Parts: sequence; C-alpha cells; structure tokens
Amino acid sequence: MNAPANARTSAASEEIASWFQPHVPAMAGYTPGEQPRGGNPIKLNTNENPYPPSPRVLEALRNAIDERLRLYPDPTATAYRQTVADVLGVDPAMVLAGNGSDDLLTILTRAFAGPGRLIVAPTPSYILYRTLAQLQNAPFVEVPYRDDWSLDFDAIVAHQPRLTLLANPNSPSGTALAPEHVGELAARLEGPLVVDEAYADFADANCLNLIARHPNVIVTRSLSKGYGLAGLRVGHLIARPEVVAHLNKVKDSYNCDALSIVGAAAALKDATYLAHTRRLVIATRQRLAQAMRSQFGCQVPESQANFVWCVGGVATEATYLALKERGILTRWMRYPGIVEGLRISVGTDEHIDQLLSALNDIVKLS
Repeated sequence: MNAPANARTSAASEEIASWFQPHVPAMAGYTPGEQPRGGNPIKLNTNENPYPPSPRVLEALRNAIDERLRLYPDPTATAYRQTVADVLGVDPAMVLAGNGSDDLLTILTRAFAGPGRLIVAPTPSYILYRTLAQLQNAPFVEVPYRDDWSLDFDAIVAHQPRLTLLANPNSPSGTALAPEHVGELAARLEGPLVVDEAYADFADANCLNLIARHPNVIVTRSLSKGYGLAGLRVGHLIARPEVVAHLNKVKDSYNCDALSIVGAAAALKDATYLAHTRRLVIATRQRLAQAMRSQFGCQVPESQANFVWCVGGVATEATYLALKERGILTRWMRYPGIVEGLRISVGTDEHIDQLLSALNDIVKLS
C-alpha cells in the first residue's frame, strides 16, 4: 500500500534538506523589504531615493548599450574604481567594487568569518548581518545599543570578535556614532571593523579618514541610496591596499556588470546633482521627523539617513497595516526583546504630505 502523499512529501523534503550543509536548512534567511509588482503604491519602506539618478547616468547607459554587451565586463571595474578614488581622494588600490554594498558585506564575511570565528554587531541594526554569519556557519553575537543609541565598547571588545560590523548611520534608528568614537572602538579591536556607510551621503560626517590611522577599518558604501541607483546594484569599499588585495581573491570573478560600472561612474562625477537631491531629502526628513513627534506622539531619534525611526504613539503594527491598505508602504520592524517600531523612508514632499494626511485619517478612526 502506498504511503500517504503528505508522508512522501515530508520524506522528500528531509532528503533534499540532507543535501545541504546542516546550518543552511536551519536558517530563516533574509527577508528584503516588500517590492510590489503591481499598482502604484507610495513606497516608503526600502529607503530608496525618491528622486531619479543624475541625467548623466541615463546618458552614459544609453551610450553603453551596444554590441560590446557580448563581452565580459572589466573584472575589477577599473573605471569605476578610479572615479571613486578621484572623488574620495584615495589610492585606487584601496577601492574594491561590488554588486551593491550587500555583495561587499558578503565578500567580507566570506573572507574573515567561519566556524569558530566570531562576528559581533550591534542591535537593533541591519538584519542581514545575522544571515551573513549563518551562511558562513560563524558564531554571531549582538550587543544592544543603549537607550541614547551609544554603544558599550567594553561589551564588544570583551567578545574578542574576528569581525565587527557597524552600520553607521545605523538602520533602523538613523543615528550615527561620531567618527572619533568609531576610531576609539577600532583602536581596541584586534580584528577588522567594517563601517557600513550605506547612508553616509545623508550624514554630517563619515569614517573614511579613520583608515589612515587604523589599518583594521574598512568602510563600505552604496550608490543605492544617495545616488538613486538601487536598480543598478553597485557599491564600493575602501580599505588599506593590502586588505583589498586579499579581498580580490574572494570576490566573484565578474561581480559588477558593464552597465553598472558605466552608470555608477557617471553618477559619482555629478557632485552638483548629488548635493541638490541631498538637500531635498534632508529638508523633508526634518519635516517628517518633527511631524511624527509633535502630531503623532512618536519617539524619533535624530536621523542621519534617508528615513526616520518611530516608536510609540501612532507607530504601531495596526498603523502600518492601515497605511498599506491606503497604498502607502512603510516598514514595521521587530527586534524581539528589544524594540519594535515603524521605519519610514523619506519620500518627496508630495509623498510625505499624503502619508501625514493618511495618518491623520487613521488617528481619527481609531
């Protein structure tokens, strides 16, 4: 007699799971923010730039779409790396290009972490860090931020991490540690300190200058946020040349495609456009944060990113769902045992006006 269908399915699932390294089936995996496939929602959930990329990017891409696409791209993205070096005033040998900063973080965890090689990161912070540690089957420890969004450096150093990951500005809080404080942490660590600066284009300061004084500091950047190139997937890291030389052995052979290299280089060269959109985002960020505090009773730390983090007041899961019903996507985030809240990306002024109007309606109906 044949076994029941559900028993056969279970047995097949167990067999398939046995093909993988044991830690892989046990993983939950990273869940990106919702990307709707239909309709025209107001997207304030994944921290994309509300403004289009520089017109120079579109022109460069149009010029690059020809028969050369049959060829492999430059494996080290030389033109892009040289542009990064020119803009930041560093040696091109200090630059590694990546398929977005997530690719760079993957390269770093592959290079430095593994069984018995501990990764430490703050919490609440970027939830991908845990997934990257799990992929390497590396132990992972989170050190909580204090109530004022400062960090207990003693607690981090006590773990003797082989790799420390620090989002600065942080997500979901939008807060940032001053470069001099990050330098204090770097000086106390024996292993690499990766400063994930995905949101640095909206911040008052950054940690690039620390690399000259601290050989263990590695800074990662993304063009998804400040430059409006989330769809191209491109970013870079800056580190000592000796560090980059070893990381080049770990990256995928052609980790940046030809169009990304061309488009990203064009974006970096248009500093005037970046400054313009940066001013717009920061002004709207300040208005949004003030409204969430004064009108809706939320606790909102001072953001150095292109989003605000709201706790208390109207910031509830019910509000998140009510906004979604109205076609406005935000992100409800839970950090078990620590905090939960609503992260709202900075949109255009029109988008934020619609958000605030919807929140007023929701409050009246509650």
